[in-house]
Amino acid sequence: MIEIALDGVSLAYRGQEVLRGVDLRVAPGQALALLGPSGSGKTSLLRVVLGLAAPSAGTVRLGERVVSRAGELLVPPERRALAVVFQDLALWPHLTVEGNLAFGLESRGVKREEIGDRVAEMLRRVGIDGAARRHPGQLSGGQRQRVALARALVVEPQAVLFDEPLASVDVALRRDLLSLLREQVRERRATVVHVTHDLREAAALADGFAVLEEGRLVQQGSLDELRRSPATPFVHALVDDFEARP
Repeated sequence: MIEIALDGVSLAYRGQEVLRGVDLRVAPGQALALLGPSGSGKTSLLRVVLGLAAPSAGTVRLGERVVSRAGELLVPPERRALAVVFQDLALWPHLTVEGNLAFGLESRGVKREEIGDRVAEMLRRVGIDGAARRHPGQLSGGQRQRVALARALVVEPQAVLFDEPLASVDVALRRDLLSLLREQVRERRATVVHVTHDLREAAALADGFAVLEEGRLVQQGSLDELRRSPATPFVHALVDDFEARP
């Protein structure tokens, strides 16, 4: 578990500011849902935390370490002890399922004799141990989602970032995968940032909520706080939709 902290973080691409003075805290072991309309800066914020982009202003801290500050990546992505599951999953098609999981362990210097045991156990936990020798192209969409989750968790990260990994799956599969995400995240007590546009999906996993609009953090709090005092019309619409759906 690790705290993720952003202080006054801004980010500009080609002269256009996509994050504007964001102050955000994700407590150790907290699962935070990051919501917002398309183009609000959610994925950009994840990129800054991961170290894929340096902030234009402000600092990013993981635990006690400042890992980024204005214009500088002080700690490279591979040394931040973070894992990420992207919307497109980004599985390596030329590797088998077990190869996808083993790659991250090998890059972290885990001993060869330990890798096989950790990969087998992780695949068992997510329910796809029978697919270890298959390639991603031979799997169903739900199986690929499970591989992506297993690959993120097998390295035992201090925090996991989810960038709308369930956006392209049907309702029934989304329910099953949310249950799996919740089970695995809570078992490990990992710090989580879950980017989504769906408050119902967020509520199934998260214990804290933050809303971005036009690159600004407009509200952070519990679900009850969002429902009781929505800060903007967008938050109000999120809450109305949440309460209207069965």
